[in-house]
Amino acid sequence: MAIKKTDDVFSMTAFDPSKLSESFRDFAEKGAAQTKDAYAKMKEAAEDATKTVEATLESAQAGTVELGLKAIDALRTNAENSLSHMEALLGVKSVAELFELQTAFLRKQAEVTVEQAKSMQEATKKVAEKVAAPSKSAAEKAMKGFKAA
Repeated sequence: MAIKKTDDVFSMTAFDPSKLSESFRDFAEKGAAQTKDAYAKMKEAAEDATKTVEATLESAQAGTVELGLKAIDALRTNAENSLSHMEALLGVKSVAELFELQTAFLRKQAEVTVEQAKSMQEATKKVAEKVAAPSKSAAEKAMKGFKAA
């Protein structure tokens, strides 16, 4: 049996360099496109994360100011009540009147303190919700992205 030139396994005519370079070019183009897509997604995620952090910091700063002002208001109210009470004590004429003033002051101060605590608790809750809102929104967006993928 004679071997034909086209049947030769080692023949260079079976190797077509143009097909190899075309396949390599397709592979490289697909890789570049995938890399661009991945970069675009990563860039978008980084921008979203930056916006989330900025919004969170802005909310935290505004919340801190709001809580600070509430605390100052509570301190001012307590100081004014204490000064008024001291002025009233200066005019006491009997021990019975002293006990009556002191009891009324302590009762009023306890009520004010409870109201101030409720007010601070509500304000703190609102601030916490505002601070958490951007992160919550970003997490929900990310979860929708995972579900879609």
